[in-house]
Parts: sequence; structure tokens; C-alpha cells
Amino acid sequence: MSRIAIALIVSATAAVAAPTAASACYGCYAPPPCQTCYQQQYVPPQYQSVQETVMVAPGRVVAHRTPPEYRTVMVPKTVMVSPGGVEYERIPPQYATRERVEMVSPGYTTYAPVRPRCGSCGW
Repeated sequence: MSRIAIALIVSATAAVAAPTAASACYGCYAPPPCQTCYQQQYVPPQYQSVQETVMVAPGRVVAHRTPPEYRTVMVPKTVMVSPGGVEYERIPPQYATRERVEMVSPGYTTYAPVRPRCGSCGW
């Protein structure tokens, strides 16, 4: 064999056999580094109650008519005693409060970080 090959074999053997800083702890187990795992979660839709004022009946004006009054003064003659008239009644609009449910946010799926668990080591 060449000198270079022998030198490589010797240096590889020395590197494997040489003690390192971690070898001072015999029987210690270093857990693998934690990687962040993600779990799919569903967020349900959010609703809220809304109260609003709505018009039940619009405002209007009603006319009340009064007919003219006639009387017979003498046998052959009829005379108007009071003229006919019209009185107007104003009816205001009527409102009511209605409650309804509206969707604030639709349901959606999101990913949340989850700590990984090891069954044997407790990490």
C-alpha cells in the first residue's frame, strides 16, 4: 500500500478512538433536537346577534269627509245649513325592533404548533 493510504487509515482510526467532550458522560442520552410540528385545527364560524329598527307600517294621511247638512225651511225650499268638509288625520309610521343573527367570521382551518412527544424518553 502507499504511504498516503496508510496515513489515512491511521488518522481515521485515531479520530474514532480519541475521547471527545461528550464521551465523558457515559450512558447519557441526548434527545434529538425538537422540531416544530403542526396540527390542523378547525375554527368554527363566529356569530353575533344584531338588533335593528325596521318600519312595520309607513306613515299615512287619512281623510275623513263630513257631508253637507240640508234642511227644509219651507215646504218647497231646501237650504244648506252647514257645508261639507274634510278633516285630515296624520298617522305616524310604526317601527319595531327586530333581532337577527349574522355571521361575523366563517369557519376556517388553521395550523397550530404542537410540541413533539417521545414515547420512551418523555421529551
